[in-house]
Amino acid sequence: MARRMKFEKLVDTAWVNKLIHGGSLRSYKGNGYLIIEAVTGTPKNYLEGHIPGAISLDTNTFEREPSWNVIAAATLEQVLLAHGITQDKTVVLYGRNRFAATRTALVLLYAGVKDVRLLDGGVKGWTASGFELETDSQETHPAKAFGVRIPAHPEFIISTDRAQALSTDKNAVLVCVRSWEEYIGVNSGYDYVRRKGRIPGSVWAGLPGNDQAHRDHYQNVDSFLRDPREIAALWEEKGITPDRKIAFYCGTGWRASEAFFYAYLMGWKDICVYDGGWLEWSAQPDRLIEVGKPGEIMS
Repeated sequence: MARRMKFEKLVDTAWVNKLIHGGSLRSYKGNGYLIIEAVTGTPKNYLEGHIPGAISLDTNTFEREPSWNVIAAATLEQVLLAHGITQDKTVVLYGRNRFAATRTALVLLYAGVKDVRLLDGGVKGWTASGFELETDSQETHPAKAFGVRIPAHPEFIISTDRAQALSTDKNAVLVCVRSWEEYIGVNSGYDYVRRKGRIPGSVWAGLPGNDQAHRDHYQNVDSFLRDPREIAALWEEKGITPDRKIAFYCGTGWRASEAFFYAYLMGWKDICVYDGGWLEWSAQPDRLIEVGKPGEIMS
């Protein structure tokens, strides 16, 4: 697994600090870089202090109510160009909410950005390393052309029909990245989602007793990601292995995006996110659901 790992896609604070101060960057074709703080809504925390040179990107610009699915390709291209994001630019992401960062990473990879990296530890890791934040808001420099047709990787995001097909495919695993209570149907996870349960045939990828956001599943208490080898071992016990097609889903795509990025870091080839997730599946009355512990109850 170590040979397959895309280690360079998970960067540390020292690497980013060196980058900011003129260190060499082996970016895709040497076309520069962007540091982006992924925010949701008003960038209050960004304005109070952010990594020097970072711009902010609101997740609401590339996913919108009521489905919270990724927007149409033409509109997505406009959003990316407005922020100066092109397919040949190295993009370093972080967020106060790590899900915002990994969700943005999925969207950029789906669009076709060649070199997407995640700052391990985010702002907490940055300040803990002794590096300072800046409060000056950075201007964006719009780009004229993305470089490839969006989405360059449509296979990274799948539809409801495709998710249903994979749920019965012996060569695939539909992976539920929600809390145990959501998975067995104790609650839906959202006050605006009525139906409770899971997609039939889906496999749960968490640890019992953790909260809805799975903070103890994929991240250490110091805000740094867990060793991917630990995650691979957890997944292997549940039949989630790189020789199968893996589709992650949660409620609206955020938690699934984090799991997707772990698989991406590990070099897994056939991975995707069911973007509609439980929100979209449960809203369609003709879609079957399972409730209860696996093998106990179906409805």
